Amino acid sequence: MTSTSIIQVPERDRARAISTIVAAFVSDPVERWLFPELAQYQAWFGKFVAAFAGEAFDQQSVWTLGDFDAVALWLAPGAGVDEAAIAEVLTDAVAAEQHEDMFSVLEQMDRAHPAFEHWYLPWLGVVPDAQGQGLGGQLLEHGLAIVDRTHLPAFLETPNPRTVAFYERHGFVLTAESQSGGCPPVISMVREAR
Repeated sequence: MTSTSIIQVPERDRARAISTIVAAFVSDPVERWLFPELAQYQAWFGKFVAAFAGEAFDQQSVWTLGDFDAVALWLAPGAGVDEAAIAEVLTDAVAAEQHEDMFSVLEQMDRAHPAFEHWYLPWLGVVPDAQGQGLGGQLLEHGLAIVDRTHLPAFLETPNPRTVAFYERHGFVLTAESQSGGCPPVISMVREAR
């Protein structure tokens, strides 16, 4: 039987947490536009996730539910992603003909990222076999309870239009859409401080 306790992910389990995110996003439109071949996706997407995870493991703001069935990586106010690593992975892994659209979307995402103090949720994922069981909602509620204790807003981007309604049910509102050329849109969303 799978545990349903939410636990903090220690640094030693970084690879397991990232593997969960990789499995969870295997069918998402933006990720598969970036990495259309499955082998390419499997070889590179974990590095991309790690770069976007930034300081989350150092801050101890990564949580899992079940046997790594779901993972949420949060960045506390002031923490950032590893922008140089993100650019390096994408430049090395994504086809050159996609670079213009890809970097345009990243620039738009950067402009849409709030300048005010906030919590950032770069990754929340549930492995395909466990999706639809409420694990993502439980993990999101856990993170938002921590956010609410700080009385700050929360911010995220979603590369999958199907998840917008899920985040709206948890108080997020759409604030921007980043899109260029053939790259599917990335939706930016904010949940006001509570």
